[in-house]
Amino acid sequence: MKIFGIAGWSGSGKTTLIEKLIPRFTARGLRVSLIKHAHHSFDVDQPGKDSYRHRHAGAAEVLVTSSRRWVLMHELRGAQEPPFEEQVKHFAPCDLLIVEGFKHAPIPKLEVWREAPGEGLLHPQDPHIVAVASDAKIETKLPLLDLNDDARIAEFVVKHLALA
Repeated sequence: MKIFGIAGWSGSGKTTLIEKLIPRFTARGLRVSLIKHAHHSFDVDQPGKDSYRHRHAGAAEVLVTSSRRWVLMHELRGAQEPPFEEQVKHFAPCDLLIVEGFKHAPIPKLEVWREAPGEGLLHPQDPHIVAVASDAKIETKLPLLDLNDDARIAEFVVKHLALA
């Protein structure tokens, strides 16, 4: 399994880019999975549903399954969030695991950067960033990709990870 991160500040366009990249990778026959680091208060369960009621009653894990999908919810109940490396172990085998968030994980990453959010560049402080995708001209020694050219970005990732 190859791992590649998409890093950037909130509002930079990471999710939109990933949404365009996944079909490009799957069209190449790659099995793609994704791990996204979310804010601590996120919830995938709906109040009133049986799984929600069981989880809130104190179950440590609740697995909901159907003929189309399954999801396992694990409550930390005050325990520390497991490190990135432990989270990755939960995935079934795939060709490419895309990582959104986990800015400090020691994995190759593409920095998505726009001027609009008003934040600085990440790559000067992160040696794991291997390229930058932006809609602006910036000074960098890394490969600079056009944020609007998802075909070129997908090609870069495939070549960088030797998936072709």
